[in-house]
Amino acid sequence: MSAGTSRLYYEEPVAIAGHEARLAFSSAGRELKADAIRETIVIAARGSERSDSPLQQEIASAFARARQAGQANPLVFGAIPFDVDEPSCLHVPESYRWEDMASPTLAEVSLPALVAQKAVPDEAGFKRCVELAVANFKLSDVRKAVLSTTRELEFADAVDVEQILARLGAQNSSGYRFRVPMADGGTLVGISPELLLRKQGASVVSNPLAGSARRLADPAADRANADQLAASEKDHYEHSLVIEDIRDRLSPHCALLDVPEKPSLISTAALWHLSTRIEGTAADARQNALQLASVLHPTPAVCGFPTERARRLIRFVEPFERGLFTGMVGWMDAQGNGEWVVTIRCGTVHENRVRLFAGAGIVEASDPQAEWNEVQTKLGTMLKAFGLGD
Repeated sequence: MSAGTSRLYYEEPVAIAGHEARLAFSSAGRELKADAIRETIVIAARGSERSDSPLQQEIASAFARARQAGQANPLVFGAIPFDVDEPSCLHVPESYRWEDMASPTLAEVSLPALVAQKAVPDEAGFKRCVELAVANFKLSDVRKAVLSTTRELEFADAVDVEQILARLGAQNSSGYRFRVPMADGGTLVGISPELLLRKQGASVVSNPLAGSARRLADPAADRANADQLAASEKDHYEHSLVIEDIRDRLSPHCALLDVPEKPSLISTAALWHLSTRIEGTAADARQNALQLASVLHPTPAVCGFPTERARRLIRFVEPFERGLFTGMVGWMDAQGNGEWVVTIRCGTVHENRVRLFAGAGIVEASDPQAEWNEVQTKLGTMLKAFGLGD
Protein backbone atom coordinates (compact mmCIF):
# COMPACT_ATOMS: atom_id res chain seq x y z
CA MET A 1 0.00 0.00 0.00
CA SER A 2 1.81 3.14 -1.16
CA ALA A 3 1.52 6.72 0.05
CA GLY A 4 -0.32 7.59 -3.17
CA THR A 5 -3.10 5.08 -2.58
CA SER A 6 -6.24 6.78 -1.30
CA ARG A 7 -8.15 3.80 0.13
CA LEU A 8 -8.79 0.12 0.17
CA TYR A 9 -12.44 -0.82 -0.33
CA TYR A 10 -13.75 -4.29 0.43
CA GLU A 11 -16.73 -5.51 -1.63
CA GLU A 12 -17.77 -7.59 1.38
CA PRO A 13 -17.21 -6.40 4.95
CA VAL A 14 -13.99 -7.83 6.32
CA ALA A 15 -14.46 -9.65 9.61
CA ILE A 16 -11.36 -8.78 11.58
CA ALA A 17 -9.61 -11.93 12.71
CA GLY A 18 -7.42 -11.98 15.81
CA HIS A 19 -6.55 -9.22 18.25
CA GLU A 20 -4.18 -7.37 15.93
CA ALA A 21 -6.92 -5.89 13.73
CA ARG A 22 -9.57 -4.82 16.25
CA LEU A 23 -10.42 -1.15 16.66
CA ALA A 24 -10.86 0.45 20.07
CA PHE A 25 -10.93 3.92 21.61
CA SER A 26 -11.99 4.77 25.16
CA SER A 27 -13.13 8.12 26.51
CA ALA A 28 -15.09 9.31 29.56
CA GLY A 29 -16.02 5.82 30.75
CA ARG A 30 -17.13 4.63 27.31
CA GLU A 31 -15.32 2.56 24.71
CA LEU A 32 -15.74 2.64 20.94
CA LYS A 33 -15.37 -0.82 19.42
CA ALA A 34 -15.54 -2.23 15.90
CA ASP A 35 -14.93 -5.75 14.61
CA ALA A 36 -15.14 -5.32 10.84
CA ILE A 37 -13.72 -2.75 8.42
CA ARG A 38 -15.44 -1.47 5.30
CA GLU A 39 -12.64 0.77 4.04
CA THR A 40 -9.14 1.80 4.98
CA ILE A 41 -8.06 5.32 4.01
CA VAL A 42 -4.35 6.10 3.74
CA ILE A 43 -4.43 9.42 1.91
CA ALA A 44 -2.19 12.03 3.61
CA ALA A 45 -3.74 14.64 5.92
CA ARG A 46 -1.99 17.70 4.48
CA GLY A 47 -4.60 20.48 4.22
CA SER A 48 -7.31 18.49 6.05
CA GLU A 49 -8.39 21.61 7.93
CA ARG A 50 -10.18 22.42 4.63
CA SER A 51 -13.39 20.66 3.61
CA ASP A 52 -12.15 20.42 0.00
CA SER A 53 -8.87 18.67 0.94
CA PRO A 54 -8.22 15.21 -0.55
CA LEU A 55 -8.57 13.49 2.82
CA GLN A 56 -11.81 15.25 3.77
CA GLN A 57 -13.28 14.53 0.34
CA GLU A 58 -12.31 10.85 0.60
CA ILE A 59 -13.86 10.55 4.06
CA ALA A 60 -17.08 12.17 2.78
CA SER A 61 -17.19 9.69 -0.10
CA ALA A 62 -16.61 6.77 2.26
CA PHE A 63 -19.43 7.99 4.49
CA ALA A 64 -21.74 8.21 1.47
CA ARG A 65 -20.93 4.60 0.53
CA ALA A 66 -21.50 3.46 4.12
CA ARG A 67 -24.87 5.23 4.21
CA GLN A 68 -25.84 3.57 0.94
CA ALA A 69 -25.00 0.25 2.61
CA GLY A 70 -27.38 1.04 5.46
CA GLN A 71 -25.39 2.87 8.14
CA ALA A 72 -27.31 5.78 9.66
CA ASN A 73 -24.28 7.64 11.01
CA PRO A 74 -20.97 6.26 9.67
CA LEU A 75 -17.72 6.86 11.52
CA VAL A 76 -14.02 7.05 10.68
CA PHE A 77 -11.45 5.97 13.25
CA GLY A 78 -7.67 5.75 13.36
CA ALA A 79 -4.48 7.76 13.41
CA ILE A 80 -2.80 10.58 11.50
CA PRO A 81 1.02 10.76 11.68
CA PHE A 82 3.20 13.54 13.04
CA ASP A 83 4.22 14.37 9.46
CA VAL A 84 0.95 15.07 7.63
CA ASP A 85 2.62 14.33 4.29
CA GLU A 86 2.91 10.68 5.30
CA PRO A 87 0.03 8.19 4.76
CA SER A 88 -2.85 8.33 7.21
CA CYS A 89 -4.04 5.21 9.02
CA LEU A 90 -7.84 5.57 9.07
CA HIS A 91 -10.62 2.99 8.97
CA VAL A 92 -14.35 3.17 8.28
CA PRO A 93 -15.93 0.29 10.24
CA GLU A 94 -18.73 -1.84 8.84
CA SER A 95 -20.47 -1.18 12.15
CA TYR A 96 -19.44 0.11 15.56
CA ARG A 97 -20.73 0.34 19.08
CA TRP A 98 -20.16 2.38 22.23
CA GLU A 99 -19.96 0.33 25.43
CA ASP A 100 -19.75 1.37 29.06
CA MET A 101 -16.34 0.44 30.43
CA ALA A 102 -16.03 -1.85 33.39
CA SER A 103 -13.53 -0.85 36.06
CA PRO A 104 -10.26 -2.33 34.78
CA THR A 105 -7.99 -4.36 37.02
CA LEU A 106 -4.31 -5.11 36.56
CA ALA A 107 -4.75 -8.82 35.98
CA GLU A 108 -1.81 -11.12 36.56
CA VAL A 109 -1.23 -12.48 33.09
CA SER A 110 1.61 -14.42 31.59
CA LEU A 111 3.63 -12.07 29.38
CA PRO A 112 6.34 -13.38 27.05
CA ALA A 113 9.91 -13.21 28.28
CA LEU A 114 11.96 -10.22 27.19
CA VAL A 115 14.81 -11.28 24.90
CA ALA A 116 16.47 -7.95 24.10
CA GLN A 117 15.98 -4.20 24.35
CA LYS A 118 17.77 -1.02 23.28
CA ALA A 119 17.21 2.73 23.30
CA VAL A 120 17.37 4.74 20.06
CA PRO A 121 18.96 7.18 20.61
CA ASP A 122 20.71 5.96 23.75
CA GLU A 123 21.31 8.22 26.75
CA ALA A 124 24.45 9.83 25.36
CA GLY A 125 22.84 10.34 21.96
CA PHE A 126 19.69 11.89 23.41
CA LYS A 127 21.70 14.29 25.56
CA ARG A 128 23.65 15.38 22.48
CA CYS A 129 20.33 16.07 20.74
CA VAL A 130 19.27 18.26 23.67
CA GLU A 131 22.57 20.13 23.59
CA LEU A 132 22.22 20.72 19.84
CA ALA A 133 18.69 22.05 20.30
CA VAL A 134 19.71 24.41 23.12
CA ALA A 135 22.63 25.69 21.04
CA ASN A 136 20.22 26.28 18.14
CA PHE A 137 17.91 28.36 20.34
CA LYS A 138 20.74 30.84 20.89
CA LEU A 139 21.21 31.24 17.13
CA SER A 140 17.61 31.23 15.86
CA ASP A 141 14.07 32.23 16.78
CA VAL A 142 13.12 28.65 17.76
CA ARG A 143 11.99 28.83 21.37
CA LYS A 144 11.02 25.19 21.97
CA ALA A 145 11.56 21.80 20.31
CA VAL A 146 10.19 18.46 21.44
CA LEU A 147 12.79 15.70 21.20
CA SER A 148 12.07 12.01 21.61
CA THR A 149 13.59 8.60 22.09
CA THR A 150 12.42 5.06 21.43
CA ARG A 151 12.79 1.78 23.30
CA GLU A 152 12.90 -1.27 21.04
CA LEU A 153 11.85 -4.53 22.72
CA GLU A 154 12.05 -8.10 21.50
CA PHE A 155 10.04 -10.81 23.28
CA ALA A 156 10.29 -14.59 23.10
CA ASP A 157 6.75 -14.85 21.72
CA ALA A 158 4.03 -12.69 20.18
CA VAL A 159 2.52 -10.04 22.46
CA ASP A 160 -1.24 -10.10 23.12
CA VAL A 161 -2.33 -6.52 22.40
CA GLU A 162 -5.65 -7.00 24.20
CA GLN A 163 -3.77 -7.79 27.42
CA ILE A 164 -1.61 -4.69 26.98
CA LEU A 165 -4.70 -2.53 26.45
CA ALA A 166 -6.29 -3.92 29.63
CA ARG A 167 -3.12 -3.31 31.64
CA LEU A 168 -2.92 0.29 30.37
CA GLY A 169 -6.51 0.87 31.47
CA ALA A 170 -5.75 -0.50 34.92
CA GLN A 171 -2.89 2.00 35.26
CA ASN A 172 -4.95 5.02 34.18
CA SER A 173 -8.71 4.53 33.94
CA SER A 174 -9.25 8.16 32.87
CA GLY A 175 -6.81 8.10 29.93
CA TYR A 176 -7.75 7.79 26.28
CA ARG A 177 -6.91 4.19 25.36
CA PHE A 178 -6.56 3.19 21.74
CA ARG A 179 -5.61 0.35 19.43
CA VAL A 180 -5.37 0.90 15.69
CA PRO A 181 -4.45 -1.71 13.04
CA MET A 182 -1.61 -0.44 10.86
CA ALA A 183 -0.99 -0.90 7.15
CA ASP A 184 2.15 -2.97 7.74
CA GLY A 185 0.28 -5.54 9.84
CA GLY A 186 1.27 -4.08 13.20
CA THR A 187 -0.87 -2.42 15.86
CA LEU A 188 -0.63 1.04 17.39
CA VAL A 189 -1.55 0.82 21.07
CA GLY A 190 -1.43 3.36 23.87
CA ILE A 191 -3.16 5.50 26.46
CA SER A 192 -2.92 9.25 25.91
CA PRO A 193 -3.58 11.77 28.68
CA GLU A 194 -3.88 14.68 26.23
CA LEU A 195 -7.03 15.76 24.38
CA LEU A 196 -6.15 17.63 21.20
CA LEU A 197 -9.74 18.48 20.28
CA ARG A 198 -13.28 17.31 20.97
CA LYS A 199 -16.27 18.65 19.04
CA GLN A 200 -19.87 17.86 19.97
CA GLY A 201 -22.36 19.99 18.08
CA ALA A 202 -20.99 23.51 18.34
CA SER A 203 -19.04 22.80 21.54
CA VAL A 204 -15.25 22.66 21.19
CA VAL A 205 -12.76 21.54 23.87
CA SER A 206 -8.97 21.26 23.82
CA ASN A 207 -6.90 20.22 26.84
CA PRO A 208 -3.16 20.65 26.14
CA LEU A 209 -0.51 19.40 28.56
CA ALA A 210 3.04 20.75 28.74
CA GLY A 211 5.40 20.67 31.68
CA SER A 212 5.60 17.53 33.81
CA ALA A 213 7.08 16.03 36.97
CA ARG A 214 7.43 12.46 38.15
CA ARG A 215 4.97 10.94 40.64
CA LEU A 216 6.58 9.53 43.78
CA ALA A 217 5.43 6.75 46.11
CA ASP A 218 5.86 8.83 49.27
CA PRO A 219 2.85 11.20 49.55
CA ALA A 220 4.85 14.09 51.01
CA ALA A 221 7.58 13.82 48.38
CA ASP A 222 4.95 13.46 45.65
CA ARG A 223 3.19 16.63 46.84
CA ALA A 224 6.51 18.45 46.95
CA ASN A 225 7.22 17.43 43.34
CA ALA A 226 3.79 18.71 42.30
CA ASP A 227 4.35 22.01 44.11
CA GLN A 228 7.76 22.37 42.48
CA LEU A 229 6.18 21.89 39.04
CA ALA A 230 3.46 24.43 39.86
CA ALA A 231 6.15 26.97 40.72
CA SER A 232 8.60 26.11 37.91
CA GLU A 233 9.38 29.10 35.70
CA LYS A 234 10.86 26.82 33.02
CA ASP A 235 7.75 24.59 32.86
CA HIS A 236 5.31 27.51 32.91
CA TYR A 237 7.24 29.09 30.03
CA GLU A 238 7.08 25.83 28.06
CA HIS A 239 3.35 25.56 28.80
CA SER A 240 2.65 29.17 27.79
CA LEU A 241 4.12 28.56 24.32
CA VAL A 242 1.57 25.78 23.77
CA ILE A 243 -1.41 27.79 25.04
CA GLU A 244 -0.42 30.89 23.07
CA ASP A 245 -0.21 28.86 19.87
CA ILE A 246 -3.52 27.04 20.37
CA ARG A 247 -5.31 30.29 21.20
CA ASP A 248 -3.96 31.91 18.04
CA ARG A 249 -4.91 28.95 15.84
CA LEU A 250 -8.34 28.25 17.31
CA SER A 251 -9.63 31.80 17.82
CA PRO A 252 -10.48 32.43 14.13
CA HIS A 253 -12.66 29.31 14.16
CA CYS A 254 -14.60 30.04 17.37
CA ALA A 255 -17.33 32.55 18.14
CA LEU A 256 -16.38 32.25 21.80
CA LEU A 257 -13.15 30.90 23.32
CA ASP A 258 -12.39 30.62 27.02
CA VAL A 259 -8.68 30.24 27.86
CA PRO A 260 -7.87 30.13 31.59
CA GLU A 261 -5.16 32.57 32.69
CA LYS A 262 -3.18 29.94 34.60
CA PRO A 263 -2.73 26.17 34.16
CA SER A 264 -3.90 23.64 36.71
CA LEU A 265 -2.21 20.47 37.91
CA ILE A 266 -3.47 17.07 36.81
CA SER A 267 -1.92 13.67 37.40
CA THR A 268 -1.64 10.21 35.94
CA ALA A 269 -0.14 7.23 37.76
CA ALA A 270 3.32 8.23 36.51
CA LEU A 271 3.34 12.01 36.12
CA TRP A 272 2.07 15.40 37.22
CA HIS A 273 1.22 17.70 34.30
CA LEU A 274 0.50 21.38 33.82
CA SER A 275 -2.90 21.40 32.12
CA THR A 276 -5.13 24.06 30.56
CA ARG A 277 -8.69 23.19 29.54
CA ILE A 278 -9.73 25.46 26.65
CA GLU A 279 -13.45 25.61 25.77
CA GLY A 280 -15.19 27.34 22.91
CA THR A 281 -18.11 27.53 20.53
CA ALA A 282 -17.48 26.84 16.86
CA ALA A 283 -18.09 29.83 14.61
CA ASP A 284 -19.17 27.53 11.80
CA ALA A 285 -20.99 24.40 12.94
CA ARG A 286 -20.24 22.80 9.56
CA GLN A 287 -16.54 22.54 10.41
CA ASN A 288 -16.02 18.97 11.54
CA ALA A 289 -13.88 17.64 14.36
CA LEU A 290 -11.06 16.53 12.07
CA GLN A 291 -10.89 19.95 10.40
CA LEU A 292 -10.52 21.70 13.76
CA ALA A 293 -8.03 19.13 15.07
CA SER A 294 -5.99 19.61 11.89
CA VAL A 295 -5.91 23.36 12.55
CA LEU A 296 -4.04 22.56 15.79
CA HIS A 297 -1.86 19.61 14.75
CA PRO A 298 0.98 19.50 15.59
CA THR A 299 0.90 21.71 18.67
CA PRO A 300 4.05 22.99 20.39
CA ALA A 301 3.40 20.28 23.02
CA VAL A 302 4.71 17.66 20.58
CA CYS A 303 6.62 19.71 18.00
CA GLY A 304 7.84 23.07 19.22
CA PHE A 305 7.55 26.77 18.53
CA PRO A 306 7.49 28.22 15.94
CA THR A 307 6.10 25.01 14.47
CA GLU A 308 7.76 24.77 11.07
CA ARG A 309 11.20 25.81 12.28
CA ALA A 310 10.94 23.43 15.23
CA ARG A 311 9.92 20.64 12.85
CA ARG A 312 13.05 21.25 10.76
CA LEU A 313 15.20 21.15 13.89
CA ILE A 314 13.60 17.86 14.96
CA ARG A 315 14.24 16.37 11.54
CA PHE A 316 17.87 17.42 11.83
CA VAL A 317 18.61 16.01 15.30
CA GLU A 318 16.30 12.98 15.74
CA PRO A 319 17.80 9.73 14.37
CA PHE A 320 14.47 8.06 13.48
CA GLU A 321 11.13 8.73 11.80
CA ARG A 322 8.30 9.26 14.27
CA GLY A 323 5.55 7.76 12.13
CA LEU A 324 2.28 7.83 14.09
CA PHE A 325 3.96 8.93 17.36
CA THR A 326 3.02 12.54 18.27
CA GLY A 327 0.36 12.49 15.59
CA MET A 328 -3.30 12.32 16.52
CA VAL A 329 -5.60 9.36 17.07
CA GLY A 330 -9.37 9.30 17.43
CA TRP A 331 -12.68 9.26 15.62
CA MET A 332 -15.24 11.39 13.79
CA ASP A 333 -18.78 10.58 12.73
CA ALA A 334 -20.70 11.77 9.68
CA GLN A 335 -22.32 14.55 11.73
CA GLY A 336 -18.88 16.08 12.32
CA ASN A 337 -18.67 15.16 16.00
CA GLY A 338 -15.52 13.51 17.24
CA GLU A 339 -12.49 13.32 19.51
CA TRP A 340 -8.82 13.44 18.60
CA VAL A 341 -6.08 12.95 21.18
CA VAL A 342 -2.33 13.38 20.93
CA THR A 343 -0.59 10.09 20.13
CA ILE A 344 1.69 9.81 23.16
CA ARG A 345 2.23 7.10 25.82
CA CYS A 346 2.15 4.63 22.98
CA GLY A 347 3.97 1.96 21.01
CA THR A 348 3.72 -0.24 17.97
CA VAL A 349 3.46 -4.02 18.18
CA HIS A 350 4.55 -6.38 15.40
CA GLU A 351 4.03 -9.84 16.91
CA ASN A 352 7.05 -10.20 19.26
CA ARG A 353 8.67 -6.86 18.37
CA VAL A 354 7.63 -3.67 20.13
CA ARG A 355 8.71 -0.07 19.73
CA LEU A 356 7.85 2.42 22.48
CA PHE A 357 8.10 6.21 22.23
CA ALA A 358 8.51 9.15 24.61
CA GLY A 359 9.43 12.81 24.21
CA ALA A 360 10.23 15.94 26.22
CA GLY A 361 9.87 19.64 25.51
CA ILE A 362 13.25 21.34 25.24
CA VAL A 363 13.68 25.06 25.91
CA GLU A 364 16.81 27.15 26.45
CA ALA A 365 16.77 26.42 30.20
CA SER A 366 16.62 22.64 29.69
CA ASP A 367 19.17 20.36 31.35
CA PRO A 368 20.11 17.27 29.24
CA GLN A 369 20.18 14.90 32.23
CA ALA A 370 16.81 16.12 33.51
CA GLU A 371 15.26 15.73 30.04
CA TRP A 372 16.64 12.18 29.74
CA ASN A 373 15.14 11.38 33.14
CA GLU A 374 11.80 12.78 31.96
CA VAL A 375 11.58 10.62 28.84
CA GLN A 376 12.47 7.55 30.91
CA THR A 377 9.62 8.37 33.29
CA LYS A 378 7.25 8.78 30.36
CA LEU A 379 8.35 5.43 28.94
CA GLY A 380 7.42 3.89 32.28
CA THR A 381 3.69 3.78 31.52
CA MET A 382 4.18 1.57 28.48
CA LEU A 383 7.03 -0.45 30.00
CA LYS A 384 4.84 -1.32 32.97
CA ALA A 385 2.08 -2.49 30.63
CA PHE A 386 4.60 -4.91 29.11
CA GLY A 387 5.61 -6.20 32.54
CA LEU A 388 8.83 -4.17 32.70
CA GLY A 389 10.02 -1.41 35.02
CA ASP A 390 8.56 -0.53 38.39
